[in-house]
Amino acid sequence: MLLPSKKLFYAVEAVLFIAYNAKAGPIAGRDIAEKQNLSPRYLEPMLQKLVRAGILQGVRGPQGGYVLGRERRRISLNDICLALTDEASIPSKTTPLGDAILKPELATLNQAWQQQLSSISMAQLCERASQQRIPLAYATIHDFAI
Repeated sequence: MLLPSKKLFYAVEAVLFIAYNAKAGPIAGRDIAEKQNLSPRYLEPMLQKLVRAGILQGVRGPQGGYVLGRERRRISLNDICLALTDEASIPSKTTPLGDAILKPELATLNQAWQQQLSSISMAQLCERASQQRIPLAYATIHDFAI
């Protein structure tokens, strides 16, 4: 069975964590890693790739961390996959069977996979979490002046 890598799972979970707790302000990478029981050194490169892709935005300073780079409804699982996926894992040199049969089949599967992932947004996942009454990790910060 074809499943996403652990890194991809952790990256999606990190973006979902940020999206679900978005009203709390920037969330430190080390806090996200701690919640996921990961080393910050393991998670940080993934978060930086997501920043470069515009999915997350880094906020500097003592109260810094990560916030979403765009609206939750505009971030799909496919966006995250594309940001973290390096070069294609299909070798360029294959046998005639690989070229004629396997590569086209894998291309079809990949296209279907991307379409399915594109149909799932962070907003939908946050709504599911809310429906299941999953508690927020941080209290909402009220930022206003009188």
